[in-house]
Amino acid sequence: MINTFDSLRNKHFRYLVFGMISMIGGMNIQMLARAQLGWDLTGSSLAVTLVGVGFAPPMLLFSIYGGVISDRFDNKNIIQVGQLGVIAICIFIAISIFTETITIYHLIIVSFFQGTFWAFMMPARQSIIAELVDDNQLNNAIALNAAGMSLTTMISPAIGGIVYHFLGPGMTYLLIVVFCIVASISTSMLPKGEKKSPKSSKALNEIKDVINLLYKNSILKFLLLFTLVTTLLSMPIRTLLAPYSSELLSGGALEVGLMLASIGAGALFGTLFSASLPQSTKKGKYIIATSLISGTAIMILGFSSILIISILLCFFLGVGDAGRRSLNPSMIIEKTPPEFRGRVMGFYAMSFGFIPLGAIPMGIISDVYGVDFSFIISGVLLVVLTLILSTKSVRSS
Repeated sequence: MINTFDSLRNKHFRYLVFGMISMIGGMNIQMLARAQLGWDLTGSSLAVTLVGVGFAPPMLLFSIYGGVISDRFDNKNIIQVGQLGVIAICIFIAISIFTETITIYHLIIVSFFQGTFWAFMMPARQSIIAELVDDNQLNNAIALNAAGMSLTTMISPAIGGIVYHFLGPGMTYLLIVVFCIVASISTSMLPKGEKKSPKSSKALNEIKDVINLLYKNSILKFLLLFTLVTTLLSMPIRTLLAPYSSELLSGGALEVGLMLASIGAGALFGTLFSASLPQSTKKGKYIIATSLISGTAIMILGFSSILIISILLCFFLGVGDAGRRSLNPSMIIEKTPPEFRGRVMGFYAMSFGFIPLGAIPMGIISDVYGVDFSFIISGVLLVVLTLILSTKSVRSS
């Protein structure tokens, strides 16, 4: 138990984790509010999906440049600018709701801008962890950072669902703004980063360098590909929980909040387990196991029409999330030379830009055949592709 929370002895890492908890807490509330508001405005699973994945194109386009910026400049300042941008667009949506001018197009456009900010914040957030803690605490720190995310995923959607249900979407967005302001205050207490000297004055040359590194390193290639597969097939599930709740459970925002909270509880369990693993542990088998757990839970979720069973399955989906949230990025950072970490984590963040390739087909399938069928298809594909990738990994090693 003492080893599990070892890196929290570092006060600067505590500031980072607290700021991350507040920021991700606000984003989880926003995920619920945005999906439910999109469903309330249109009644279309595809429209809800488009709102949910609007952040993806800028993640795809700008994340690698976000990695370059992370390797060049102070990560603290990058995070702060991004957080202020998120605060501004959440205030805009709140005003649109209160003035009754909100449309589905507002939600899609704002999602795009939010993705742009996260394309620069995500590499900086992952890279700054290695700057704040010792090397022997790296796995523990990344896992605890993910555990903090999981804790907010467990608690904040339930809070968001209650606020949305009783006070409406406008007050929910004001709550999101408060969460983001607290995050900005906490991050301001981090120390200034060391001055960085890039090897090249041209961003394209730095991108070529990291591409060469990934081409030569089979472990990093496998980890990034695995991230892509799990992101494509498991992340879109969250954007479809609102239509799932309506169609299969005859529920609304409150039921969505409970399911998202259950995902967070499972992820918290999984990430705390990851935090307890020694730095020397070979994490590959755990990453494969978590992906199989996610795929199986998603597949069975498609057959469930009972709330308590769906909540339980969401817990196991959250346990599977631990692989993507803690084990995978931890192993990526371990295997990456320090001067490349920002750019490699930029490629890691790019995987989220491919979410529409999984989410939009799932939204179309949900509208045509039902959201239950789309869940079954996604779960089966995740299990099959995980087995294929793990087999090829064993052969290549």
